[in-house]
Amino acid sequence: MKTKQLLDSVNSPKDIKKLSKDKLPQLCDEVRKFVIDSVSKTGGHFGSNLGVVELTVALHRVFDTPRDLLVWDVGHQTYPHKILTERKDRLYTIRQKNGLAPFPKREESKYDALSVGHSSTSISAAVGMSIANKNKKNAPQVVAIIGDGALTGGMAFEALNHAGDSKVDLLVVLNDNKMSISPNVGAMSKYLTKLISSSAYVRLRNKKDSFSRGTSVKKCAHRVKSHIKGMISPSTLFEELGFEYYGPIDGHDIKALTEILKKLKNIKGPKFLHVTTTKGKGYEQAEKDKCCLHATKPFDPVTGMSSMKKKAKYSYTDVFSDWVYKAGKKYRKLHVITPAMCEGSGLVKFRKKFPKRYHDVGIAEQHAVTFAAGLACEGKKPVIAIYSSFLQRGYDQLIHDIALQNLDVLLAIDRAGIVGPDGATHAGSFDLSFMRIIPNLVIMAPANVNECYSMLETGYKYKGPVAVRYPRGGGFEKYIPNKIEEITIGKSKIEKVGENIAILAFGAMVDNSKKIADELNATLVNMRFIKPLDEELLQKLSEKYNYFVTVEDNVIAGGVGSAVNEYVLKNKLKVKVKNLGLPDKFLPHGSREEILEEAGLNEEGILNSILQFIK
Repeated sequence: MKTKQLLDSVNSPKDIKKLSKDKLPQLCDEVRKFVIDSVSKTGGHFGSNLGVVELTVALHRVFDTPRDLLVWDVGHQTYPHKILTERKDRLYTIRQKNGLAPFPKREESKYDALSVGHSSTSISAAVGMSIANKNKKNAPQVVAIIGDGALTGGMAFEALNHAGDSKVDLLVVLNDNKMSISPNVGAMSKYLTKLISSSAYVRLRNKKDSFSRGTSVKKCAHRVKSHIKGMISPSTLFEELGFEYYGPIDGHDIKALTEILKKLKNIKGPKFLHVTTTKGKGYEQAEKDKCCLHATKPFDPVTGMSSMKKKAKYSYTDVFSDWVYKAGKKYRKLHVITPAMCEGSGLVKFRKKFPKRYHDVGIAEQHAVTFAAGLACEGKKPVIAIYSSFLQRGYDQLIHDIALQNLDVLLAIDRAGIVGPDGATHAGSFDLSFMRIIPNLVIMAPANVNECYSMLETGYKYKGPVAVRYPRGGGFEKYIPNKIEEITIGKSKIEKVGENIAILAFGAMVDNSKKIADELNATLVNMRFIKPLDEELLQKLSEKYNYFVTVEDNVIAGGVGSAVNEYVLKNKLKVKVKNLGLPDKFLPHGSREEILEEAGLNEEGILNSILQFIK
């Protein structure tokens, strides 16, 4: 018989407020165990959620949510928040089709003040919310919770600058665990470490001279401030930006957290609370392996071992990892740039072998792109390893700082097209649309992992800006290391010759189109290049076939199908064209197969669309 737990009676923040102070540590333990049990079954973000349990409980106990607004940065740390805000019974559906979203989502809950998924946005939104409510009677409190990884993003400092100047009533809580997905890098990380290791903080911690023992906010702030003023002048960076700085304090001391938050709730103006936590807190394997257990597949909660069998095939990320490591040996001018995605982008081997040519710039995509431009200006050949959805954040820099100057830069764009469980915020649905309109930029999409290797090599040797975009996961062909096919810029590859219909497939959609081409006796073309298009082949095909069908894992609006349409219209080709791709809406989270089916890009969907078209 299952023993009744305290968490069984806690379904909303109102229930947390009813508990005595002495019950809070027990509640935190049970929430942590609930996260471990749930994620072990479903997979999902893990270490970051274990680290914020006490902070989440304290915030909901002190503030009047959902009236008061909690704005989470990124949102991969909000499983405890979901558990405590009327979604506990649905946590086992997270990241699954029609289940809970992996990040905060306004449509999902009144407790989610902002839909998020990308980094460094919380403070900006919180400033907007604070100013919008400024003249309201009994205005809601606004709290932005941001990690030290997200604080490496320039947008966070733009918002801090605005908030301090506007003197809004806003609390920024820094959850400092020295990690984003990978260990944090840069001067800000070192600065925060210096604050944490200050003698004032160590003395407070060792003597248990915490807020929970009645020390006033101002008194503790003065102690820390006095030490810091001896370290840098005149005071902390955050105070120079117009904030009152408090901390650092232990983010796993629930009593201290609730006391400081109660007092800060009654102080007007911009406030900055520095909280230190341990990523993976309470689960030994996650504390030891903070990178790999940032997010995880289903696993055995006792051993920590994955319960899913490893697939014996290379992913596109593995292929990029293999290529860039070998290219680093061959090409001395090659430098690699990542915006805080070393493990995710497959750069661990390269970082160890070529540390001086490896550059992790933090969560700063705009800087990453322009930094690459600077390297290229001085004769280096930078390779930017970046996810498709994150490249969106460096779009102006791609146009203005790389393409406009026709600089020699290679973009290796991972997670293009449908990504599945992470949902709309991480989908690489738009890159073909926003890149193909940029002059000077060559864009390639491999149909399989071997072609990906060849395209990366081709892109590196090309003089000018090049993008190679590839999907998440593995290919269907066996990967043959070191197999390099010579690829001519702007030339496609005919996979099968048929009659009447020419299926023009791009990237990952080539494999999805093979059986359809066989069934319809259609010609299948692996187009390879989004830009420049193989116009010579289009002209020849139009003289032989009545129908063109373009297939891409990008939005139809402005995508590569549109480029084919433009060529057909411009040259008055006598051929009918059907564009297949992602619809004009944000697709939900779910498995890649489920989302392909919903978009009509699985084999059955493509076949039905073509049959309706030719009828």
